[in-house]
Amino acid sequence: MENSIISQTILFIIFILNGVFVGILFDFFRILRRSFKTSDIITYIQDILFWILAGASILYSIFKFNNGELRLYIFIGILLGVSAYILIFSRLFIKISVEIINFVKKVLFNLIVVPTKFIIKLLKKSILNPIIYILKKIMSLFRFLHKKYCSIR
Repeated sequence: MENSIISQTILFIIFILNGVFVGILFDFFRILRRSFKTSDIITYIQDILFWILAGASILYSIFKFNNGELRLYIFIGILLGVSAYILIFSRLFIKISVEIINFVKKVLFNLIVVPTKFIIKLLKKSILNPIIYILKKIMSLFRFLHKKYCSIR
């Protein structure tokens, strides 16, 4: 009897942790939406992906740890885990994650976009501008020759 209570307590804790995982997974998709602008279709795909992953996680845990048997304490544990996570950790997790993502986006922007713009500007000055100058001079010469020799007729 005592062994059964201990094993059910352990299962209850496992499903509380599973609920925490579902909460983190939920926040992961919320963070993506806050950090990156997405179209409605991408949002729908993310929602479907969330439910597939959450459902797969819960089903895996039910079959792995409880031999596929459904008990009320499993659902109570999952709800308790999700609720506790959302009430205690969610806001902080989202805030920190969004700030990290925004920092990484700024760093990547400064490491990729700024040097690329500089290189393009340098190439424009060193290669494109001289080519344009030469082409303008050639066009000017053709206009001059056209006026001089085509006007004579």
